[in-house]
Order: sequence, then C-alpha cells, then structure tokens
Amino acid sequence: MKICIFGAGATGGYLAVPLAQAGAEVSLVARGAHLTAMRSNGLKLIKDGEEHVVHPTCTDDPAELGPQDYIFVTLKAHSVPGTVDAMAPLLGNDTAVVTAFNGIPYWYFYRHGGAWENQQLQTVDRGSKQWDVLRPDRAIGCIVYPATEVVEPGVIKHVYGDKFPLGEPSGEVTERVQRLSEILTAAGLRAPVLDRIRDEIWLKLWGNLCFNPISALTHATLDVITSDPGTRAVAKAMMLEAKAIADKLDVHFRVDVERRIDGAGKVGAHKTSMLQDLERSRPMEIDALVSVIQELGQLVGVETPTIDVVLALVRQRASVAGLYH
Repeated sequence: MKICIFGAGATGGYLAVPLAQAGAEVSLVARGAHLTAMRSNGLKLIKDGEEHVVHPTCTDDPAELGPQDYIFVTLKAHSVPGTVDAMAPLLGNDTAVVTAFNGIPYWYFYRHGGAWENQQLQTVDRGSKQWDVLRPDRAIGCIVYPATEVVEPGVIKHVYGDKFPLGEPSGEVTERVQRLSEILTAAGLRAPVLDRIRDEIWLKLWGNLCFNPISALTHATLDVITSDPGTRAVAKAMMLEAKAIADKLDVHFRVDVERRIDGAGKVGAHKTSMLQDLERSRPMEIDALVSVIQELGQLVGVETPTIDVVLALVRQRASVAGLYH
C-alpha cells in the first residue's frame, strides 16, 4: 500500500512512523530543515518515552513519487489550495485523498443530499481548485485528535491521543476506507469508520471556531477562556450560532454546548494553534475555522452576529501582523 503524507509536520510525521512500521510504503513531502534532517537521519518519533526511527522516502518534489493509493493531506487548511497543482503527480485513477486537517473541507457538500448538494465553499476553496483537481469523489474525511509537535527538525513528539476517525462523504463503508482503517489499526492507531463523518467534523470545529480566535485576540489559554465568565459567554454565543447552522444541515451533536466547553477547559493551560501561529508569525488558519461558518450561515439563512464581530476582529489582528490576506 503506497501512502504519501503531504505536509510531514507534527501530525504527518506522527502518522508516518507507525504506518511505515506496519508495512506501508510511506513517502513524505516536506521542505526546509525538517526535510534535510529526515533525509540525513530518518524520521524520529518520541512516544511514551521511547524513540522510534524510520527511513521513508522524503522529498520536496511530489513528481518523484508517482501515483499513490492514499494521500494524507496534513497541511494547515489555508496552505492546501496553493499545493493542489503539486499534488497532481500523486493522483492515479483510484487515489484517495484523505483530508486530515481542521475545519470544513472542500468536499463538504459532495454526496450531502438535499438543497445544497455539490455546493462549493469559496472561503475554503476559492476558485474551486481543490474541487476541480483533487475532486470530491476522491475524498475521505479524517479528524485528527492526537496532540503532537515538532521538537526539532526530523523529530516528532507525541503528547496525547491516537484517534483518527474516518468516513466517506456518502456515509458508505467502502473497500477503500475499510482498507485504510485496517492499516491504521495495524499501526496501533484508532481509526473507526463513521457513517456520519460530518458530525465528527463539526464536533471538533465547534470548539476551534471560537477558542482559536478568542485566544488569538486575548492571548489566553483554554483554561482561562473557559473559566472566565466573559470569554466563556462569547465562546458559548459563537457555538450556539454555529449549532443553529449545523441544525439546518442535519448535523447531530453528541454533547451539549456546556459539556463541550468544559471538555476544552480540562485540556488546561494550552495555547490554541491560532495563538501559536500568531506568536510564531505564521499564517493564521482563519477561513477554514471561522470564515466558513459565516459563509454557511449566509447559505442557510442563519444570522451570526457574535461570529461576525469576532471574525472581523481576528482578521484585522492577523492582517496587522501580516499573517492573513
């Protein structure tokens, strides 16, 4: 089984090591010092105090790799559109594209059914390039729950979690998604196949859409945001507006809003990815986490006054820092 990890950072690197150990033919697309280190020393994963090293094929030129069975796209969502053309040599007739990044993916309304079947979302796929080149029929949804980090070039540290739920846009349990689940399971990861993958996408997004921008604006960690009455109220208002949209789209939440907020608070003094990006002067993941909710609200006729205000503020904060265009 040929699996390419496109964007071999913290999440991609964490996936690559156990998959290679499980016998998959793994290749990684990376760049910079991280690529140089992996080429020289292999890819090292530190998990539970133990070090695991593999030596997969690593490149910055996907054309060297040829068509794959599966491509895991583990980039930040805002980086994906600019890499679509580079992915083209990896795409064979039956290649599946596994969208392992946060937010609403480009294929969301493919095989959705109802009034918005095949609706394309411009906030996450401007010009419909992902839809046209990667194609929605290739897509397999994947939610990333583990926390990992690149501690130095070529070295990934696992912090917690091992779950990567999978699902076809249609909800079917196809042979390709079953095979992918089996190889991930053989690699020691939990990869259940869900018949309602969009529900799981929304459950994770429900927190990201509010905690990320609030943290970028306040520089507060999750424990502070969820325990302070003011920021907790803002987060709750944003989540309830989003839930009204999700309800229109037939999404089912398996927890209520208070439990979801409390769950985030239990993570502790954690900086969200958006705050980390701001502090490290990296482009901020605003559109796939927040702007798209505004677009979906307009699509289904649900007003989002709190989301609109927070989005305007975080866009300006990022623009002033040169991290959002």
